Amino acid sequence: MDATDTKILMLLQEDVSISIAELAQRVNLSQTPCWKRVQRLEATGVIKKRVALVDPEKVGLGLTVFASVEISDHSGEWLERFAGFVSAMPEVMELYRMAGDVDYMLRVVVPDMAAYDGFYNRLIEAIPLKKVTSRFAMQRVKSTTAYVLPRAGPS
Repeated sequence: MDATDTKILMLLQEDVSISIAELAQRVNLSQTPCWKRVQRLEATGVIKKRVALVDPEKVGLGLTVFASVEISDHSGEWLERFAGFVSAMPEVMELYRMAGDVDYMLRVVVPDMAAYDGFYNRLIEAIPLKKVTSRFAMQRVKSTTAYVLPRAGPS
């Protein structure tokens, strides 16, 4: 990746609906080379997919919960079962294996406390867990999907 690729990615992270013509102009390329760069970034997996970002509150998903999970069984078989089950739960937006005092961290988004209680019960009934600690977000202060990209060399 060079500086032009980095500029393209920064602009697409801000607004993926930007036209190729405008994108090309903003990175000082003609349209065809710009389009080819975008295609290459997609083909190599740098651009994973293009999506619409939805405001959760406006679609009735007003409760964000960070659930930390501690486990007793650290076997590969258990991890595969846990990761498969949790990944299939549509309320789970993100799942991370952690270092430190917890083993896994989940970001769960649901309509309300009753929905989270249902989620929690399905989780603890399906997989043996040592401890689940839930933290409820009171306010989203910052939310972004744009990564700060390292500066590449000259284009």
